[in-house]
Amino acid sequence: MKKITILYMSSLMLLLAGCSDFLEVDPKGVLSEENLVTPENVDGFVTATYAALGNDHYDAPFSLWPYGNVRSDDAYKGGSGTNDIQPFHFFEISSNIRTDFGELDRLWYNFYVGISRANKAINALNQLEDTEYRAKESRLGEMYFIRGHFYFMLKILFNRVPYVTDETPVDAYGSISNTDLTNQELWEAIASDFEYAAEHLPDNQMQAGRVTKYGAYGYLAKVRLYQAYEQDANYNVTQINQQTLQKVIDATNEILGAYALESDFAYNFLPESYENGVESVFAIQYSDNDGTLYGRLNYGDVLSTPQGLGCCDFHKPSQNLVNAFKTSADGLPLFDTYNDADLDYNQLSSYTVDPRLYHTVAIPGLPYKYNPDYIYEESWNRSPATYGYFASLKENVAPDCGCFVNIDPFYGNSKNRIVIRYADILLMRAEAYIELGQYTEALPLINEVRTRAAASTTLTGDYTTNNLIATYQDGVNCTWTQDFARQALRWERRLEFAMEGSRFFDLVRWGTVAQTMNAYYAEEKTKRAYYTEANFDAHKEEYCPIPLAQINFSQGLYQQNTGY
Repeated sequence: MKKITILYMSSLMLLLAGCSDFLEVDPKGVLSEENLVTPENVDGFVTATYAALGNDHYDAPFSLWPYGNVRSDDAYKGGSGTNDIQPFHFFEISSNIRTDFGELDRLWYNFYVGISRANKAINALNQLEDTEYRAKESRLGEMYFIRGHFYFMLKILFNRVPYVTDETPVDAYGSISNTDLTNQELWEAIASDFEYAAEHLPDNQMQAGRVTKYGAYGYLAKVRLYQAYEQDANYNVTQINQQTLQKVIDATNEILGAYALESDFAYNFLPESYENGVESVFAIQYSDNDGTLYGRLNYGDVLSTPQGLGCCDFHKPSQNLVNAFKTSADGLPLFDTYNDADLDYNQLSSYTVDPRLYHTVAIPGLPYKYNPDYIYEESWNRSPATYGYFASLKENVAPDCGCFVNIDPFYGNSKNRIVIRYADILLMRAEAYIELGQYTEALPLINEVRTRAAASTTLTGDYTTNNLIATYQDGVNCTWTQDFARQALRWERRLEFAMEGSRFFDLVRWGTVAQTMNAYYAEEKTKRAYYTEANFDAHKEEYCPIPLAQINFSQGLYQQNTGY
């Protein structure tokens, strides 16, 4: 059983929760912050900040599966029916999304808890001299990185958020609006955290899970890629900034060669000895044998366990996603015809598919997580008439793993969750090249990812015989123009990162979300009754509403997003 390398102290620090008088009074018998800031104790601030990375819950998951996957064409909500965590159902069909959803408020709050801890840690570290705390520079880089991570998630979810740093006076909190910074200014502020981190972090860390320079450059590349797609007030992409795209190239330059693709795609999603592998640039660390009752489990993803193994059969791959893995006779994607007919899992030999299908989707009749002792059955599905018979694999583990923990009524696991992996570095770089007009430079990068996909049959070769995937060969099986390269890149991102929480945000970045989702809804309405009222409202539903509770707490200072 895994023991987490970085221990956490969830109750070390008091969070800033307002400016009421009673919060400004030092309670008796409690150490002041000044007492805690010593070379011996300052790591407590740091580990508490790392702990915030995993302080989520199944209805406010940091993996963002309801917002990045269920909200897209990749996944159905799942569960017992449409009323089970109903706000997630409303996001699935882009209907009745309200400002008073408690799930959004909790997510917002938990992100700012992480930011508050990072700011506290930065302030504490800055009170020490380098000579008395030699890890100061690195620890500051780690804290800037984690703060940037939380702000990035807030930005892609809510767009306009209040920006508070370690330099913000406490008495100024009540005057900071979510509209103080423009869209580009907020992206620049987030990028600056990762730039600072990249400049101050080492190449390697002694403890697994601590952020490195390469993690910072990877996240910086991601921020710059999003920033490059400039939006107006109605969320239309008005231009793709070429100078910002070059910054994506510059950031990924720093990582090339420091990491590599796993030899098999599957290894990124297996526990224990596979964790923190050659492709993992930054991952959230979990544990199951750390002296606490259940361990530091991934509570954000507990709902996706199939009902036949535990609870609660949420986060179900869509038929559309499964269809997208079909390939042509020459091993390329069926860009225009993939969804003309549904892949029937009872007739798998009738199709050729991208091997990544079997690492992403649990299919009835096949081993679950490669384990022949656990054949995935139709009966493991909780509401098949509503959500079908597929289940998500990447975040789950085999039932015989020691990392699979009963937390009745749920089953959690302690497998790390990779936030940035090397495949993302390659595809972000490829996307920047394509939009810079240097699309020939993107070809070998995309092909590198596809070559690895073709080799990803180590664990599935005994029961899959219909794998067929080829690289793109200009002038042979395709004509590699900028438009074709863009289509290939976007398809590759969908299959490579399917069910990992990024699909919807990619669509928003590209400016294609309304077109994609309404085409998807039109097809789904013919198959599933609960999609009857589904419709994506452009210029509104690209982002979540600012939680009403937060607007009320700000006494009306925060401004609601367009359309809500």
